[in-house]
Amino acid sequence: MSAVDRKAVRVRIQGKVQGVWYRGWTVDRAGTLGLTGWVRNRSDGTVEALFAGPADSVDRMVEACRRGPPSAIVRDVVSEPEQDPGMAGFEQRPTV
Repeated sequence: MSAVDRKAVRVRIQGKVQGVWYRGWTVDRAGTLGLTGWVRNRSDGTVEALFAGPADSVDRMVEACRRGPPSAIVRDVVSEPEQDPGMAGFEQRPTV
């Protein structure tokens, strides 16, 4: 896949998204879609993630974040372009 076919975005998910397995769900879902990046809780109660990979898979992941896992109540998802981290795999990071 060329760099032209790749896309990277940073998203911030707001709502009832901590304590509902949102990060674990994100790791599973991103892995299924073949994405690289990370997810973490933020001290303000949001979840933040960076997704990189095939543009269509990144778009599908961002759309999935609007629903989240069954116990989540997502109020908003804000997405912005980001530099492709060029990393392998998808990881859960500590809260910031």
